[in-house]
Amino acid sequence: MESSGASKSRGTALIVISAISFGSISVLTVLTTDAGVPLLTIMAWRYVLGAFMLGATARRLTSRSISTRRIIQLLLIGGFGQALITYLSLYSLKYIPVGPLAFLFYTYPAWVAVIAAVRGTEKLTAVRVTALMLALIGVTVMVGMPVERLNPIGVGFALASALLYSIYLPALEHVQEGVPAMFATFLLIVGAAVSFVLSALLARELFIPRDASVWRNILLLAVVSTVIAFSSLIKGLSVLGPVRTAIIATVEPFFTAILGVIVLSNQLSAATLAGGILIAAAILVIEWSSTRIAATA
Repeated sequence: MESSGASKSRGTALIVISAISFGSISVLTVLTTDAGVPLLTIMAWRYVLGAFMLGATARRLTSRSISTRRIIQLLLIGGFGQALITYLSLYSLKYIPVGPLAFLFYTYPAWVAVIAAVRGTEKLTAVRVTALMLALIGVTVMVGMPVERLNPIGVGFALASALLYSIYLPALEHVQEGVPAMFATFLLIVGAAVSFVLSALLARELFIPRDASVWRNILLLAVVSTVIAFSSLIKGLSVLGPVRTAIIATVEPFFTAILGVIVLSNQLSAATLAGGILIAAAILVIEWSSTRIAATA
């Protein structure tokens, strides 16, 4: 049997992998949209390819007893929840810059913690508050606190995406309970694929790109930012719960910034490094907490 401390350490590692995988979305999307491919087209092919990749795994797992209701719930969470969060956050970029969007979206760990405390599902301990503050300060230092007057429409969309994500995480934890992680991932991706394909068709933006570099980026989005990201998220979430998961996942913007330096030749600022250190400290506090609990159990 895996000890509680070892299990939580593994869960932490899985959420870090998930955050790093999700962190590649921005860079890969920028590269693909710069090649003239619409966002809806990119997202549609991303999720369609991801669903096909997990299809064989899903067939092997369908023999397990999984209720039709649970399957429908996961499809709806993927089709409406994940797709709507993605759309709202990206649509807000029409009104506000990337920095303020990141600042507003990454308030979601605080919302997750508050909602869990109000519902009584998880305690808001001193250790968690410390880790949460370190993570939020780290994100603020990294992306910069908005000082200019922001378009209220963009702010509304960004905050709506953060609030929806804070509801999405605990809902996902509940719905995927008892379902094999890879099968739950498959259902989420299928749901999102259906939503984006329909949206792309309605917008008349669904077509087959011809550029090989575009397909390379879409394939990376499907493998890394979808299959690996979602399967790691679901596995880690089932061990850590939504509050710890949300705090640890704040490593995502730091990796995005590092990848931007490597791939897009962006500048690595002192603020990015300082923010990354604070986020790493938050993860260490969470990890220390679980190790300490396991040692005293």
